[in-house]
Amino acid sequence: MIDSKSAVSRVVELGEREASVLENSRLRVMIDDAGAMTPELSGRRSSGEWLNAHWQPWFRANSGAAYSDSEHGPFWKSKLLYQIAGNFPCLPSFGPGHIIDGVHMPPHGWTANEKWRYLGNDTGESGVVWTLSVLDSPSSQIPLSFSKIDALLPNQGVHYTSLRVQNRGVTDIEICAGNHNVVGAPFLSAGCRISGAAKRWITPPPGGEFDTTTRLALGAEFASLDKAPLLKGGKTDLSTVPPPLGYTDYAAGALDRSAPLCWLATVNPALKMAYISFSPGPAAHEDDDIVLYFNNLWMQYGGRPFTPWAPYEGGPDQTYCLGVESAVSAYAYGLEYSRELHQLLGDPTTVVIPAGGHKTLRSAVLFESYEGDVLDDGVAEAKAEGETLVCIGKGRASFTVDTGFEVLRGLENRHGIDP
Repeated sequence: MIDSKSAVSRVVELGEREASVLENSRLRVMIDDAGAMTPELSGRRSSGEWLNAHWQPWFRANSGAAYSDSEHGPFWKSKLLYQIAGNFPCLPSFGPGHIIDGVHMPPHGWTANEKWRYLGNDTGESGVVWTLSVLDSPSSQIPLSFSKIDALLPNQGVHYTSLRVQNRGVTDIEICAGNHNVVGAPFLSAGCRISGAAKRWITPPPGGEFDTTTRLALGAEFASLDKAPLLKGGKTDLSTVPPPLGYTDYAAGALDRSAPLCWLATVNPALKMAYISFSPGPAAHEDDDIVLYFNNLWMQYGGRPFTPWAPYEGGPDQTYCLGVESAVSAYAYGLEYSRELHQLLGDPTTVVIPAGGHKTLRSAVLFESYEGDVLDDGVAEAKAEGETLVCIGKGRASFTVDTGFEVLRGLENRHGIDP
């Protein structure tokens, strides 16, 4: 059935940022050219109004001025934090800025920092709406090109993305890749439930950005989110979102190699809405897929008494959000660390882009209402059944999705996304 609300347009949003807006009867998504930031992913509630799931930081710069290290660095610390919002792709690194292959790699890679070149959009006869954008690496020493299709399918509350990485060089290149999905108010609140496909969890070892902000034991493994070890002894339940605690924590969860789907869910039982990201899992990928082997939780519950999280150095952290991220990376410690570690909990921490070849990250985010109390305690299992994403909780909730990403593949074939 054709969705009469399907539309795509170009806008200039807050901060004079050029952006694309895709919309249908169930979902609206806004994607900035700068860093491919997605400050809006709004779902239609059962009562009819729109609700935005994505994080919009209070400190996001909206003057319209280009980032300057000398002018803005003292407060924002990086270009990434100057423009950060919602979801964004992290390639070829997932983690802090560092020097790799003689190149300065910015935090979370070029895809999250550079301005993408918008090439066009379309609303097809079937009601599929999509945009196409491209980006070249700014360094010839890591000769990668990125091309991205964002799409909505009619009558589905799902944002689909195809991000192809092309190696223009003569040697293979090891990279990290991730989707940095971050949810915030009004969707995020205490009592939300978190769950994912990962079967084994671990906190990052000492030596990283969470050393001074954590309530969790560092370098600790645990079997489930409800039994995470605390730094001062005892355990806590990470699967239930608390109110602001004065801590900022991180945990990585590894998928079994037999997992057909990589998924990560946040459910707000008070609003009866579920935010679920998914992509092909280790057991279901094709040769050209970039597989995300890890669920990653960035629990920003108020543990950073420094700018830009706080309004001044030593001030109270005013930032409450939740990163429900998936990646192929070693924690969020960056490309160099991931290459050196090679594996974490038995899963690879990098993906190889072959010389002269490409690989593609196909992923999606669903944001939909559900009926009754079936997901009030979270999602215990998510699986693809035909053209349906089935989520098992107290009961069973089913959502119409393109589980095989066939529409994306068709758009790739017809329009080409190699830069």
